Amino acid sequence: MTGMNIDESIELFSWHAFKQASPKEDFMELSRNVVAYAGGLPLALEVLGSYLFDMEVTEWKSVLEKLRKIPNDEVQEKLKISYDGLSDDTEKGIFLDIACFFIGKDRNDVIHILNGCGLFAENGIRVLVERSLVTVDDRNQLGMHDLLRDMGREIIRSKSPMELEERSRLWFHEDVLDVLSKETGTKFIEGLTLKLPRSNTKTLCTKAFVNMKKLRLLHLSGVELVGDFEYLSKDLRWLCWHGFPFSFIPTGFYQGSLVSIELENSKITMVWKETQLIETLKILNLSHSHYLTKTPDFLNLPNLEKLILMDCPRLSEVSYTIGHLTKVLLINFQDCISLRNLPRSIYKLKSLKTLILSGCLKIDKLEEDIEQMESLTTLVADKTAIRRVPFSIVRSKSIGYISLCGYEGFSRDVFPSIIWSWMSPVNSLSSRVETLVDMSSLVSLDVQNSSSNQLSYIYEELPKLQSLWIECGSDLQLSRDITSILDVLNATNSEESESYGTTSQMHNVFTLIECNSRSKLFEKRLLIQMGRSSEITHILKQGILQNITTSDGGDCLLPGDYYPDWLTFSNEGSSVTFEIPEVNGRSLKTMMCHIHYSSSDSITSDGLKNLLVINHTKSTIQLYKRNALASFDDEEWQRVLSNIEPGNKVQIVVVFWNITVNKTSIYLIYEAIDEKVEHYHASNMNVPRSISLKVESMEDASVQSLIKRLLNKFLSCFCI
Repeated sequence: MTGMNIDESIELFSWHAFKQASPKEDFMELSRNVVAYAGGLPLALEVLGSYLFDMEVTEWKSVLEKLRKIPNDEVQEKLKISYDGLSDDTEKGIFLDIACFFIGKDRNDVIHILNGCGLFAENGIRVLVERSLVTVDDRNQLGMHDLLRDMGREIIRSKSPMELEERSRLWFHEDVLDVLSKETGTKFIEGLTLKLPRSNTKTLCTKAFVNMKKLRLLHLSGVELVGDFEYLSKDLRWLCWHGFPFSFIPTGFYQGSLVSIELENSKITMVWKETQLIETLKILNLSHSHYLTKTPDFLNLPNLEKLILMDCPRLSEVSYTIGHLTKVLLINFQDCISLRNLPRSIYKLKSLKTLILSGCLKIDKLEEDIEQMESLTTLVADKTAIRRVPFSIVRSKSIGYISLCGYEGFSRDVFPSIIWSWMSPVNSLSSRVETLVDMSSLVSLDVQNSSSNQLSYIYEELPKLQSLWIECGSDLQLSRDITSILDVLNATNSEESESYGTTSQMHNVFTLIECNSRSKLFEKRLLIQMGRSSEITHILKQGILQNITTSDGGDCLLPGDYYPDWLTFSNEGSSVTFEIPEVNGRSLKTMMCHIHYSSSDSITSDGLKNLLVINHTKSTIQLYKRNALASFDDEEWQRVLSNIEPGNKVQIVVVFWNITVNKTSIYLIYEAIDEKVEHYHASNMNVPRSISLKVESMEDASVQSLIKRLLNKFLSCFCI
């Protein structure tokens, strides 16, 4: 095993022990000693560092004493220090269960199972992750380093090195076969796993379990059991039996304590011959059960959260009682090719978050009732016979991801295409749009080659749209659309101004600045950044948040009035029109919109309602609601800027209500040529007292002087 060098070791250790790149000053020597004992092994550095996090010096010295007594080659003993330091037997038990049974399992499933065992698993797993004893990957699956897994299993083995039946957990197939074939199981055994290849199936007797009264966890694969199932433990919480050989779960088998039943690749045709009340059951997974024809009655499974029936090709009947699963979060019918329809009651599920129907080749429709599934965030129904998207689906406020009728992606991207497909000539536009009673979940809508007839329907819902991008067919159409949009917005804003007043502060994308004024009206400033952040934009926003000190005339200077990296266009009122210049072949990176407005209210208000970017050259209109602006990231702003090219005539319009806009200024910020702003600590909330520019390869010294003068002019706006 290759070790890290001393510098790499100290840095890795420090990130876990101090959450920073180097040790704290008082712990430098102690850290070097611990790192030396870790022998440069990354796992040991991570585990020991995580264990020592937030401990006092005396505790560090105690750990060092333990490390001194452990030979260098005994890595597991060094790792065991962290295990021994766990606060109670519950956390240790969770670690051992994961080491033996749950590596690669879904974290939430394991939490359910171990909570059923009384182990408070959510907090316990969190502690194990913090100690670097367990990992959780991006698929939410639990992981553990092989050395830690082996350490956990050695802890179990060492407590009873010779007597297999007295170990708390059995995982090695030869040991398990020895105990089961000799029927020597005891009350000490809490968990058992036996996975054999299908080609080597073993038949064992259920009587082998008669003395395993505390058996909580049972995982079998490639095993057949014969005999009376009453012998199995009544404390069983997890039954995972791949290749389950029966046509139904035996009636003598007590299941009243089960949290998870996983019978993949089984031969069952029905789950239970007689209905079973299992109030504890949260997970039922019967995937790849090729003989299953119908689902069970769900009335007796009141707390079920996961129903997974993937690849059950003979499944043709889903019980109407599925609508009684008031706590279900996931239903997966993927590749159930004989399933023709879903019971109407399924749409009553208020808790359901994920519904998967992909590969259900005979399902040909989803009901309009789908909007009743108020928690549904993921709908996957590709590769089905469904040819029509339910009109009600775009009213859903919860759906985040959808795959249906050839549309796939996040709802904010897919819904506009779905709506636009309803507006095609082969469809009845008005009937579709009339169904959109609530479009509040629709983030954006792109409209190409618009006509007045088509857009009239959209205008009715315009106040509910977060954003709208219209590509007009002509200058005349552009002019008409602009007029129509502004009329609708102004009318809506007038109605809103009567119904509610001022409240909250602006979001981080645009910030309100209040400046002193001699008039009765309060003059305020608003800065909207469109495009990628840079050092200058960071400084601007930092300064604004700290309240810019203005001149006597109430004016506030911004950088770049006379420097070609920052071009300025201003106009009185709420609109400014300008032509995008060509600046030495450099691309436009950021657009800053600085708005001066007056209000009789001294409280920060939600006055801004909309911003329009109108490209008269390309005949396009981009409309953004205030909330849409606040949620935009750099990539989305780049989409806005990508529609703007040198030579384009562009107009920016801001729409407020109950507020007078005095002046609108636009700052076009281009990529720099040579100057590089030195590292700016964005995390420092104070405006720096000095900002230096590093200028390289600039022949004209006057340019450097000009930059310094401009920078001083800019900094004069701040309280520096």
